[in-house]
Amino acid sequence: MAVSVRDVAAAAGVSVGTVSNVMNQPEKVSATTVERVQAVIAQLGFVRNDAARQLRAGRSRSIGLVVPDAGNPFFADVARGAEARADDDMLAVLLGNSDEDPSREDNYLDLFREQRVNGVLITPASDDIDKLLRVQAAGIPVVLVDREVPGSAFCSVSVDDVEGGFLAAQHLLQIGRRRLAFVGGPGAIAQVAHRLEGARRAVDEVPGATLEVISMPGLTVLHGRAAGEEIATRAVAHRPDAVFAANDLLAVGLLQALTMFRTIRVPEDIALVGYDDIDFAAATVVPLTSVRQPAQLIGRTAVELLLRSISDPDGDYDRRVRFRPELIVRESTSG
Repeated sequence: MAVSVRDVAAAAGVSVGTVSNVMNQPEKVSATTVERVQAVIAQLGFVRNDAARQLRAGRSRSIGLVVPDAGNPFFADVARGAEARADDDMLAVLLGNSDEDPSREDNYLDLFREQRVNGVLITPASDDIDKLLRVQAAGIPVVLVDREVPGSAFCSVSVDDVEGGFLAAQHLLQIGRRRLAFVGGPGAIAQVAHRLEGARRAVDEVPGATLEVISMPGLTVLHGRAAGEEIATRAVAHRPDAVFAANDLLAVGLLQALTMFRTIRVPEDIALVGYDDIDFAAATVVPLTSVRQPAQLIGRTAVELLLRSISDPDGDYDRRVRFRPELIVRESTSG
C-alpha cells in the first residue's frame, strides 16, 4: 500500500501542511523539523504524487525536447547541454526522437502538451510551423534548436550553416582542390541546404573550380559509405579530389568506404571535410577535418531562452541566438 502525506505527518508528529512545506518551501520550517520529516520520508519510502501536484500548479517540472536523430552524437550533445542547464533549475528534459517524421513529431508535441511541460525545444522535421503555433497558443513556449524560421516569432538557437559550408569549401580550395563534391541528405532539410549554399558561394569565387552534388536519402554512416563506394568505383579522371560531407556521420561512412579501396588515399587523392565535429571525428582512422558546432552550448542556450521567455515574455532580449561555426583542421585534409 502506498505511503501518503498523512502517513508521513502522523509518523513525524506534524501537520500535513508542514510536510508539504518541507517538500516545497523548506525555508518556512525550522531546520529540526525539516530533518525529522525528511528522516520519516526516507524511513517510510514516501514518493510524492507529482501528477497531482502538476494538476494543481498547471505545469510539470519538465521540458520537452524533440530532435530529428537521437542517434546522432551532435543531437546527443545538444540534449546533454539542455539537461545540464535544466538541472540547475531542478527541471527534467523529456527527449523525443522524430526521425525526421512529421507524424512522430506531432505525437511528441501532443504528449508534451498532455504532460503540461514548461516548454518545448525542437528541431522541426518540416517547415510546417502551424503545429508549433498551436503549442504556443496553449501557453507552452517553443524554442527552435539548430533551426530558424524567418518571419516567425519563435525564439531560436542556431549556427550560421551558410558560413559553415563556406568555411569547409574554402578550406578545400585553399589547399589546391578544384573538383569538389558535396555529399548531403534530402535538400528539404534546411541545414543541408544552407551548408550547400555556403559551399557554392566559395566555389563560385574560384575560377575553374566545380562542385558536384551527391544527394543521399539520409545523413547516416551507412549513407556515407554508399556515397563513398560510388565515388571509389569511378575512373580516376571522374572522381572529385575533395569531398565536403553535410555531417560527420556521412563523412565517417565516406572515409570507411574510401579507405577500403587500397588505391585511394585520404587526403592525398581525396581530401575530406565533415560537419559538427562530434567527438568521434578526431578518433577516425584518418582524423577528420570538420566544421565545429558548439552542441552543448546550443542546448544550454536553448533552455536559457526558454526560461527567459517564461519569466519575462515581453522583455527586451535577443530572441534569436546564432553562433558562428569554426573549422577544425585535421589529417583528412592536411596529411
